[in-house]
Amino acid sequence: MKEIVLLGDEAIGQGALDAGLSGVYAYPGTPSTEITEFIQKSKQARERKVHAQWSANEKTAMEAGLGMSYAGKRAMVCMKHVGLNVAADAFINAGMTGVNGGLVVVVADDPSMHSSQNEQDSRFYGRFAMVPVLEPASQQEAYEMTRYGFDLSEKFGLPVMLRITTRLAHSRSAVKCSDLRKENDLKLPADLKQFILLPALARKRYKLLLSTQEKLEMESITSGLNCIEAGEDRSKGIITCGLSYNYYREVASDAGLKHPVLKISQYPVPAELLNDFVKQVDQIVVLEEGAPLLEESLTGVLENNYRIGGRLDALLPRDGELNPLLVKKALQLDSEPVRPVPGIVKNRPPALCKGCSHIDMYNALNEALESYGPGRVFSDIGCYTLGALPPYNAINSCVDMGASVTMAKGASDAGLRPAVAVIGDSTFTHSGMTGLLDAVVEQTPVTVIISDNSTTGMTGGQESHATNRLEEICRGLGVEDTHIRIMNPLRKHHEENIQMVADELAYEGVSVIIAQRECIQTASRRLRKEKSAKS
Repeated sequence: MKEIVLLGDEAIGQGALDAGLSGVYAYPGTPSTEITEFIQKSKQARERKVHAQWSANEKTAMEAGLGMSYAGKRAMVCMKHVGLNVAADAFINAGMTGVNGGLVVVVADDPSMHSSQNEQDSRFYGRFAMVPVLEPASQQEAYEMTRYGFDLSEKFGLPVMLRITTRLAHSRSAVKCSDLRKENDLKLPADLKQFILLPALARKRYKLLLSTQEKLEMESITSGLNCIEAGEDRSKGIITCGLSYNYYREVASDAGLKHPVLKISQYPVPAELLNDFVKQVDQIVVLEEGAPLLEESLTGVLENNYRIGGRLDALLPRDGELNPLLVKKALQLDSEPVRPVPGIVKNRPPALCKGCSHIDMYNALNEALESYGPGRVFSDIGCYTLGALPPYNAINSCVDMGASVTMAKGASDAGLRPAVAVIGDSTFTHSGMTGLLDAVVEQTPVTVIISDNSTTGMTGGQESHATNRLEEICRGLGVEDTHIRIMNPLRKHHEENIQMVADELAYEGVSVIIAQRECIQTASRRLRKEKSAKS
């Protein structure tokens, strides 16, 4: 049994490979990106010819993973929490269709919003879809639960969600790996109507899904992943899950606490298990990362009234990550005062890289808009979102992937002229194309600026589906050739770039400006690689 040091993300990737993975489908999004990158770089994956290419978005990834499962193979789909919103239609319905080959859906939540627009808790999606959810507390558990997830998926014929958080995804630990399992053989579903969700068939599938819930709860008991750890001090009982378990163990070790602990790693959580635990203690403290899902669940399943402490009663903050200090406060333990940050330390907000093509694009846009006044630019998710900060102060929205184009269209429909959308090349092919199609169909006066740096820059420089395709795509969507303009975002072209933007702002129709220059970081890596290959 080999032992290697891995990120939480990498442990999931290795666990999937060792479980007989045939394909991974994903769209890059922090903190989930490294799972797919690990598989892409894996010698083991290359030797087995495991599919490991990026998808256009999370929905296409989910559907492709379901397709591989249809063919009997084991597939994994990876995304961050907001990506699950994009994949939700396919994910929820996958619970209805069920699976053929094992299908594990890894979703990385981001409490405290380190690199996200919100801090939603993906466990609610698992409950909504009525599929099993696994939640590891360590890199070793991430590895083992990934392997178990594929077995569980095939045992019950359902997709399985593996929920992790940023701290687990991006921290390292030694992981003991098990033997490599061979891949599944190609095998069609026994019932070829299984994946047809026509109403008459869907109603039958839904009844089947409902009937499986009791078995899933029993599995949550027999698997051993949900367990009660005995304790002498029954004044409090701790219910915890994921990384929160580690925080409690750290605090308990330091303070000599001996409370009984119910560790949750598999959902749905049986009401029987919860009731058995709470009968042993006087008070319940719920420690969970994210939303109060367990805490809310308790009120509906407990046979008697118990005092429950957690996020809902302000024992813990309603938002943000947990940490040992917050756990100490929740358990009413004395803690060392936090030293104030010295005045000499200043905030260092993120900034666009020196030489970034977005800078020259924004400088041209700002000058072209001077005569119109502020509040007319709708932006999107990517490096260029930093255009909201000084010295540019160039954008007025950042909501979700693809929203720039559709919000600009809506504002234009309301009478705002000009209405400008700024979107990146990868984000455009992710979910901006449909908004542009809406604008073309209605000939809505909008100016769409696609800042094309030939990569998915914000997540580390992954390949973009848009590279060398943007003009063709826009033309195919119906944008007139004369209003598909190519900008060279360099200082020496500044004046002509201002004029180009000004011309399109004045046009009463759909126009697209493609600001085209390779990401400075991607270019640097490419040149180093080329130099290394020559030497």
